[in-house]
Amino acid sequence: MRAVVQDALGGPEVLRVAEVPRPEPLPTEVLVRVRAAGINPVDWKTRQGGGMAGVLGDPPFTLGWDVSGVVEEVGFGVTTLAPGDEVYGMPWFPRQAGGYAEFVTAPSRQFARKPGTLSHEEAAAVPLAALTAWQIIVDTARVTAGQRVLVHAAAGGVGHFAVQFARHLGARVVGTARGSRHEWLGRLGAAELVDYTERRFEDVVEDIDVVIDLLGEDHDATSTRSLKVLKKGGLLVAVPGGVAPEVRQAADAAGMRTSGFLVEPDGADLTAIAGLIDKGEAVVEVEEVFPLEEAARAHRKGEDGHTRGKLVLRVGA
Repeated sequence: MRAVVQDALGGPEVLRVAEVPRPEPLPTEVLVRVRAAGINPVDWKTRQGGGMAGVLGDPPFTLGWDVSGVVEEVGFGVTTLAPGDEVYGMPWFPRQAGGYAEFVTAPSRQFARKPGTLSHEEAAAVPLAALTAWQIIVDTARVTAGQRVLVHAAAGGVGHFAVQFARHLGARVVGTARGSRHEWLGRLGAAELVDYTERRFEDVVEDIDVVIDLLGEDHDATSTRSLKVLKKGGLLVAVPGGVAPEVRQAADAAGMRTSGFLVEPDGADLTAIAGLIDKGEAVVEVEEVFPLEEAARAHRKGEDGHTRGKLVLRVGA
């Protein structure tokens, strides 16, 4: 099968398409013929030696955790899926899934049936970003109606889902994003928006119950600055890099809570998310779809840092 492989850590130029052995499903696993693979920031961070490179080990390896495709074979014991089923998932994260390839294998319950209203390219953009937002909002923060939720990088892959899921639960959503994204984010459910290129969010935002920091302390001290707008007893969820020790100490002293976060595969969550999408209560934004052979170009675009929603690789017809 064709797969994007890298033999060394480095820039986008290390990505190349090669012929590699097709995997075979073990008991409880399914073999999925990949139609499209989503691209996430963790992909290019890992390619460079950050992200999940420590989990994957030394190259060679194949990146990619977001996939949408069709079940080709099922291993012994699988009863919930059958050949021909259209599925999507985020298999194996943070271990290697090899999503930039024509086939992947993983436990059947790490997949769910693809939202019927989405193409494979759209569905491949959902799993990692939507699961991250869902698991933060539903499981970690336990957002409830009437709360004020601040989403940093609201126009990104995780951010635009976080806006929608928090709004779905009845929260009042505040987002930081470039001004050109405000009209769109307003349609998704953001009630207040701050153009970070013009104003410091801590100067205009207050009384926040939950901050979802998708930028991290290394990005202009976003976590530290977020404590200035958080209520006493409020929660800061810091995603990239987790909670820095000095941020945790400052939060503890002020009577605020903090939490790091890393997303986990969950087919049941994906089923719930698919239900919202098919009901029209959540949408996915795909900025551009690239052929598999242009994975390097897709990474370059993602690393520019101004993507609206997600980027996707088209793998098979």
